Amino acid sequence: MRFLMLHVDSFCCRITEKGRSKVYEDFDDPETRVAEALIVLSSVEKGDERAPEVVAERAVAEIEKLARQLKVSVIVLHPFAHLFGELSSPQVAIEVLQEAERQLEERGFTVRRTPFGWFNALEIKAKGHPISRVARIVTPD
Repeated sequence: MRFLMLHVDSFCCRITEKGRSKVYEDFDDPETRVAEALIVLSSVEKGDERAPEVVAERAVAEIEKLARQLKVSVIVLHPFAHLFGELSSPQVAIEVLQEAERQLEERGFTVRRTPFGWFNALEIKAKGHPISRVARIVTPD
């Protein structure tokens, strides 16, 4: 799994249309809007299919570490298939993101997860300090 974490003043994701995947998640509200948060642009990869639960656990450890360092309590998990890896199946991607969401909530974070399988418009007001943009790769190995 590859992910880029952005410390933001604000973030808004508005669903615009169904994506290319035949698999998608339903949603109640087409807009996700938060202030002062850690945005996690996430791409689950083919190799992650060997142990999705391990990948979710390792991703959560990295996300939690940065969120605690930044003293951020709101985390947005956003599927983002544009991080140049070989993508997993949509089902595994959703499974990993759901598990990460569950584990982060168990650790006391407020988590918003944008729905999988949609094109969207993004508004990001990112902070500009030394750890406001952090990339990570976690694998089952």
